[in-house]
Amino acid sequence: MGEIRYPAVVIDHRKVRENVTKVRELCEGHGIKVAGVIKGANGIVSVARDFTDCGIELLASSRLEQLARVKNAGMPAKLLMIRVPMLSEVEELVKICDASLNSEMKTLEALNEAALSQNTSHGVILMADLGDLREGYFDHQELKDAAVKVEKEMKGLELLGIGTNLGCYGSVMPTKDKMDALAALAEDVEGLIGRPLEIVSGGATSSLMGVFDDYMPAKVNMLRIGAGILVGPLDETCTCYGYHQMEMLNDDSFTLEAQVIEVKLKASHPIGTLGVDAFGHKNTYVDRGMRKRALCAVGGADFGDPGDIIPLDPGIQVVGCSGDHLILDVEDAPATPEVGDIIRFKPRYTALLRLTGSENVHIIDKQEN
Repeated sequence: MGEIRYPAVVIDHRKVRENVTKVRELCEGHGIKVAGVIKGANGIVSVARDFTDCGIELLASSRLEQLARVKNAGMPAKLLMIRVPMLSEVEELVKICDASLNSEMKTLEALNEAALSQNTSHGVILMADLGDLREGYFDHQELKDAAVKVEKEMKGLELLGIGTNLGCYGSVMPTKDKMDALAALAEDVEGLIGRPLEIVSGGATSSLMGVFDDYMPAKVNMLRIGAGILVGPLDETCTCYGYHQMEMLNDDSFTLEAQVIEVKLKASHPIGTLGVDAFGHKNTYVDRGMRKRALCAVGGADFGDPGDIIPLDPGIQVVGCSGDHLILDVEDAPATPEVGDIIRFKPRYTALLRLTGSENVHIIDKQEN
């Protein structure tokens, strides 16, 4: 390995695989298959391989370029597009993906034409909006009508099932009544088409609540899980909702390493007339007197909210950031960092999503012993 360039995200593949295995075994114990969502790690091929090596048979992403990268690497898994397709990408999508989530008849018709022209079949999962107000048929009769049309008239498409998304926009939790409603809708669709659906997809990592609390209907047989596998107990399922079962998972499979570029004793409150910061925000500051501060060469352009990265070393606190500078309070650190030192952080999911997609951040595969 050559000289490491910073900032960097270091991937501990052993810990990723441990998380994949634990989540897969947990879900399979409840009759649920896991679609492994790789978008949180930017579809990095080595991470996708961790998923497939641990028994995941369906890889998913909302980014077509990530799925193309995985396909070109020869991953032994089917590929699922989990963002409703754009009309402009249907030809390419059918070439790359085995299936996609859908909620518009115009898009389904375009997918059908693309599949027929390519002499192939494309699987579709029709999405039901159960109140989170992102994608999906809000009128469930419209979903049923679409299901019948796909089943009976669209020879280039295979109706794999139905699904829902909860929590990603409207903060709606995947409670028992929501999962029961999805199961009932699946039964209605099955009655209309005269056969069982292969997939009833009950949501993402947050839907593990139904697994932990044992209220997931038997009809729900697939979850789309990425965040829980990638960041473990740093996911909101644990941090916001208190599901400490997530603590069985590693929260440091990915670490951010940033290099110190300045260390000085400074005032802790800005001096002068205050306006807005680099992101246009008006901030409040706590005056703690003179404190030792360190700057690292990574910033909000790379990780987003500075509250989404957690220092691994004791006595170090994240104070804030600009686009390219991270500001740390190191007054209480057992040893004051020096210029050139490396400080390590655990990223939450949204920070990992941004870091692995930043051209400024280098990816390092940790060498296993």
